[in-house]
Amino acid sequence: MKPLSEMTVLITGASRGIGAAIAARFAAERMNVVIHYLHSHEAANETARRCMASGANAMTVSADIRSREQLLRMKEKLEQRGMVPDIVVNNAGISHYGMLADVADETWDDIMAVNLRGMFLTTQLFMPAMIARRYGRIVNVSSVWGLSGASCEVLYSTTKGGMNAFTKALAKELARSGITVNAVAPGAVDTAMLGNLELSEKTALQEEIPAGRFAQPDEIASLVYFLSLPESGYITGQIISPNGGWVT
Repeated sequence: MKPLSEMTVLITGASRGIGAAIAARFAAERMNVVIHYLHSHEAANETARRCMASGANAMTVSADIRSREQLLRMKEKLEQRGMVPDIVVNNAGISHYGMLADVADETWDDIMAVNLRGMFLTTQLFMPAMIARRYGRIVNVSSVWGLSGASCEVLYSTTKGGMNAFTKALAKELARSGITVNAVAPGAVDTAMLGNLELSEKTALQEEIPAGRFAQPDEIASLVYFLSLPESGYITGQIISPNGGWVT
């Protein structure tokens, strides 16, 4: 097994928020960090600059994770650079808020394609190299709503529940190949995803959380990092929810 500093991690949706924090956490160990994004070119470059300032080897790659063809081209680029992932963090995703009665077919398809198909394609394309090495770590960034569901977030909750089931099933499939598969299901995290809430709504939400505050992206990143370590090899098929006691 390679030393941790020689391993490569691919983080999808890593240009900002939790994804950027995850990239920075791995970069602190001077690992090879692949920062995936779709449209946020400058934000991805800023994340890469932060990673390189920590002494990490970082590169950015753009691909629509709904497209097998684009992901295959991304995979080819990584292979050419000698950055085949030992660790895959499926973080890319989009949220949706609204009554189910108002959801159009196209909206349903889009949310499912990004949050579930994207995870499926990314995992399927990069896990063969892990199987060949008999070592790998796959961490899926889910949500507390995948455990409990949320009113007016039926689509998002459905995809995150699917992500949790995917995690549990694939963990059993890959365990004998030396690969762990786990999910981190955060509660409310202080990122742009909460930006649509008014101050009064944020205050009310914080009061519902026993810890009395939102999580910081760095806290989520530290858990993802821990699940990616070699010494976490006996933890697999788990859905771990850092939510401040909000949902137990």
